[in-house]
Amino acid sequence: MARSRRFSTIGGVVLVVLAVAGFAGWWFLIRDDAPEEASIDEASRTLDDESGGSASGGSLEGTWTVDTSIGGFDYDAEDFSGTWAGYRFDEELGGIGANTAVGRTPGVSGTMTIEGDQVTAVDIEVDMTRLESDEDRRDNAIRGRGLETDRFPTGTFTLTEPVDLPVGVADGERVEATVAGELTLHGVTRPATVDVEAELRGDNAVIVGQAPVAMSDFDIEPPTNAFVLSVDEEGTFEFQIFFSRQ
Repeated sequence: MARSRRFSTIGGVVLVVLAVAGFAGWWFLIRDDAPEEASIDEASRTLDDESGGSASGGSLEGTWTVDTSIGGFDYDAEDFSGTWAGYRFDEELGGIGANTAVGRTPGVSGTMTIEGDQVTAVDIEVDMTRLESDEDRRDNAIRGRGLETDRFPTGTFTLTEPVDLPVGVADGERVEATVAGELTLHGVTRPATVDVEAELRGDNAVIVGQAPVAMSDFDIEPPTNAFVLSVDEEGTFEFQIFFSRQ
């Protein structure tokens, strides 16, 4: 009986150890730690820090330039409070399973023009060579495959239709809109419809948004290898961009 109880105890300990090991394997290998999508609420808090939470009156007209000094960007520290643009795709990793790949670059420049109650022009350029994710192997792979950032270092977005602002929109209010433009990735330019949210505060503004992206539309071959078994054909182009009025 004593021997039976001893074996039972040992067996229980082994099961606990296996359960803990299994949980640890899930926690470190399978759990999905992808950064959250851009949030206008979080972006607004960054504007609060920049402007002291106050809004100033007056016209919104003028030229607004991308401002990378607002907020910060540090992938390792999970600080995405500043300007960035990037991608979000689901993938299957060997020995790990399903994962969401998120890559972002702070290398964003460009301008936005407001005339009267319309946004009449937006021209954005993105430095694709500065894309970072949580996996160095992924970042290295897209230089020569997939996005091929060594060959196509720049992505762009250009507004093709004016965007009407709500009549009498006040400084400090939020605006939602669907904008039409042209998106260039991998050397290919396609029409794009982007859902955006924006907030203007004094001489600063932020726009967050996303748009669906299909790799085949931009002649992109999914960058698979022994580690990345598959990448979904369709994903998301997403961004958070701060502007300052000149």
